[in-house]
Amino acid sequence: MHTEDTEEFLLPRSRRANERLHALIPGGAHTYAKGDDQYPEDLAPVISHGRGAHVWDIDGNRYIEYGSGLRSVSLGHAHPRVVEAVRRELDRGSNFVRPSILEVEAAERFLATVPTAEMVKFAKNGSDATTAAVRLARAATGRPRVALCADHPFFSVDDWFIGTTPMSAGIPAATNELTVAFPYGDLAATEELLTRYQDEVACLILEPATHTEPPPGYLAGLRELADRHGCVLIFDEMITGFRWSEAGAQGLYGVVPDLSTFGKALGNGFAVSALAGRRDLMERGGLRHSGDRVFLLSTTHGAETHSLAAAMAVQTTYVEEGVTARLHALGERLAAGVREAAAGMGVGDHVVVRGRASNLVFATLDENLQPSQEYRTLFLRRLLAGGVLAPSFVVSSALDDADIDHTVDVVAQACAVYRKALDAGDPTPWLAGRPVKPVFRRLA
Repeated sequence: MHTEDTEEFLLPRSRRANERLHALIPGGAHTYAKGDDQYPEDLAPVISHGRGAHVWDIDGNRYIEYGSGLRSVSLGHAHPRVVEAVRRELDRGSNFVRPSILEVEAAERFLATVPTAEMVKFAKNGSDATTAAVRLARAATGRPRVALCADHPFFSVDDWFIGTTPMSAGIPAATNELTVAFPYGDLAATEELLTRYQDEVACLILEPATHTEPPPGYLAGLRELADRHGCVLIFDEMITGFRWSEAGAQGLYGVVPDLSTFGKALGNGFAVSALAGRRDLMERGGLRHSGDRVFLLSTTHGAETHSLAAAMAVQTTYVEEGVTARLHALGERLAAGVREAAAGMGVGDHVVVRGRASNLVFATLDENLQPSQEYRTLFLRRLLAGGVLAPSFVVSSALDDADIDHTVDVVAQACAVYRKALDAGDPTPWLAGRPVKPVFRRLA
């Protein structure tokens, strides 16, 4: 197991592998959130394999893993039920020149799980689904502008969203001008925006909830605003789908969007996403209407049989095993333990757990209670040395009570060091290198 002393906790094989990754792959990873700049210097593990709630790095260390696969592996790695469903399809072929019967079976299963939607189309990643929703909204309304929630961190790799971030290089200003933003939870500000751009806004797109619950009446108020101003309401349920309820946040809060997008937990690590919504909107991308055709989603690999089989197995497992309730119970146990450990070490105001129990994140605050990348680095170093890989505290259902208890013990040790750094007024001596960096920044 890991030594308590982070000065002796080294990852030489991972460090060399990271050099190889950077030499061949821009950024050293295929997702910016997985980059080694998100981890303390020379302490970015390169993974060998995973099972359940644990992963092993190529240096031979085992970790309890949180935020599994950027929230996609919510049942744990190599889940037997999902793996068996995938294995059944592998010998039967994965991609044909015509639709597989699995495509209709997967659609029926999805629409039974998310009954607020009337049609669904599958893809491989979330960005394609959200961009398809935006295109549908523009086609249906004849309007050019997209209004997105400014308080939500990510919607798509495509220009309409990335142009709003500090990483907007390569995106024309004319494209950026077509995207406007509204604040979460503020209906008056959203109405003012829609009035200012009267008859120009095609859609409102947002995550229905994140680390904060929607204020009472907020989502219903957005629904009414969208109807009154003639724009399409889109819920990005990449994270809330399955973690809030099997039917997503829309099922939990009882507000029906026109379109919604799902991914992440839908495939338990296999590549599958979904665009779902009202029949009259979705059919514009089909063959049974008389209007202009919309090039909706058309992907060579969008309906690979093994990924659709994985999605069906995930949905069955969630329902039969009460997975959403388990995620909430595990998260509540973890949040309570972390808060108690932080308070016990005198840093209860500095190491702060936020969010719904099934989707916990943590903030690391400095002596002035401001977010601090330096203190985050200190905290992550101590977690890693204790065998906890936790860019967030997002749980998977594969965790058990012993995993949670060990995590809380390691957090307590990390908080003891955190207190020392606060008392010293400078975390630098505990960083052993550059601080971790935010994903969205203008310069590398």
